[in-house]
Amino acid sequence: AIGLFTYCSLAYIGIHVSLQGSLEGSRSSLGGVQSSSMWYEIGNETSGLILILILFLVFHDCRVSAKGSAHLFRPLFHVLCLLTCDPSFFPRIWSMRTLLFTAFCKMYLYPAPEPGVILIRLVQEKRRQKHFINLIPSENFTSQAVLDALGSVMQNKYSEGYPGARYYGGNEFIDEAERLCQSRALQTFGLKEAEWGVNVQPLSGSPANLYAYSALLNTHDRLMGLDLPHGGHLSHGYQTPTKKISAISKYFETFPYRLDEKTGLIDYAKLEDLAMLYRPKLIVAGTSAYSRLIDYQRMREIANNVGAYLLADMAHISGLVAASVIPTPFEYADVVTTTTHKSLRGPRGAMIFFRKGVRRVNPKTKENEMWNLEEPINSSVFPGHQGGPHNHTITALAVALKQAQSPEFRSYQEAVLTNAKAFAKRLGDSKDKGGLGYTIVSGGTDNHLVLVDLKPQGVDGARVERVLELVGVASNKNTVPGDKSALKPGGLRMGTPAMTTRGFLADDFVRVADVVNRAVTITQRLDKSAKEAAEAKGRKNPGSVKAFMEYLGEGESEREIIQLRSEVEEWVGTFSLPWESSA
Repeated sequence: AIGLFTYCSLAYIGIHVSLQGSLEGSRSSLGGVQSSSMWYEIGNETSGLILILILFLVFHDCRVSAKGSAHLFRPLFHVLCLLTCDPSFFPRIWSMRTLLFTAFCKMYLYPAPEPGVILIRLVQEKRRQKHFINLIPSENFTSQAVLDALGSVMQNKYSEGYPGARYYGGNEFIDEAERLCQSRALQTFGLKEAEWGVNVQPLSGSPANLYAYSALLNTHDRLMGLDLPHGGHLSHGYQTPTKKISAISKYFETFPYRLDEKTGLIDYAKLEDLAMLYRPKLIVAGTSAYSRLIDYQRMREIANNVGAYLLADMAHISGLVAASVIPTPFEYADVVTTTTHKSLRGPRGAMIFFRKGVRRVNPKTKENEMWNLEEPINSSVFPGHQGGPHNHTITALAVALKQAQSPEFRSYQEAVLTNAKAFAKRLGDSKDKGGLGYTIVSGGTDNHLVLVDLKPQGVDGARVERVLELVGVASNKNTVPGDKSALKPGGLRMGTPAMTTRGFLADDFVRVADVVNRAVTITQRLDKSAKEAAEAKGRKNPGSVKAFMEYLGEGESEREIIQLRSEVEEWVGTFSLPWESSA
């Protein structure tokens, strides 16, 4: 007992000294007066390690005394995790602390490592998100309020069915939360309840599209969507001449429309000709890698000409639509689907909007013909494809939708567009105009993403994506017009929503473009070296992506990668995450 008291007293002193040093360090990092005080030096260099060693001793004595009762010292373990895995605490000794903590885990947590290892992974992922430039257009950062709702007691409840008609008891407050989410969804997109309904239960975007198709079509009915290599999505029915890649193309007969490869824009005239020949029952107006606005009015006209439903998939652009900074599809579409975690900044989920009320007046009887979409779509979601909805996600979505109605959200979406245009301009302008001379598909952007064709640089998206990852930039390889296979993409898809959330401005994205350019240059050099090394070994396919990846490894021996990674981490680490107190 005396020993434990002594350890705890020393721990208290260590924490006080260490946190004082951390505070001084934080002030310095924020541009304040540099401190040379004893607190700062002791706090950052000495007391952190002393504190950890003391806590190790306390933990050891507690474990021995408790005879293996791990629950008695979980709080202490959490303190150790914080002090050793979060680089914001005593950054100068972070690597040493990580080494100590790894030894600690092996000594005390194995062979039952689950809670500790998962906690470590959470802290590591938080650090990765903090120090990575996230250019993936389909990713974003939610607010703390959304995260709180996701981790709430709402996830404990089963609620198969819909508000007022559940198959379980005890859903009074679950019903209220779902109704509130539906109401906010309609408000966010400026829709009248008499004209539109919404289902907020779909678990993600691809299933939401399947649910909608199943409600509108019979098996083997015809569907047209934008071809995947031209900017469409798998869930729009992608298939190759030899294989049906998406299950959608197994359930329904699918036929793609495409871009005009000279302009990089949707070829509406060709779409109209194909639709007249193919006679689809549904046309999908939606994309996953198309940087221009969709002409929904033209799509509506084409759908009317062939008697087809028009479904708008606005998964990528729903946040921009909600903020009214780009045109809305609701004026022309019969059904609208969207994910909720991309530009909308909500939890990972999806929604299906559908028309209600009067559809048209019968020219012969002069009677109103009503829309009949609500029951088929709701039945397709439950019980057709899903069981119990994820109530914590629906609750978090209600929070995000309320945030999306704020003036701050509109300002954010305006910044997303401004940043995307600055990013595209720096990448795509010719070098004599101050740009980097890359080929931007369609020549620019009207939304949140930029699609770069890397074939003129002699590299592909897979190689550049990997090098970017090693230097601390998350992007994704993507097909571009002219690619022979969707499995060998020649482009790179990048977007601005995530880093705009963290506070990046147009000038920051100019700097990001320069980072991307340096990564491409590194890739070109390494690709040449990888081919030479593979040829020297007598490899059959020395120019393959696999050969490149094996040669590159983790990039530990590449000085340019290490240097650029250091620059990126130091820079992006100065931008707050939404849930940090300084945000």
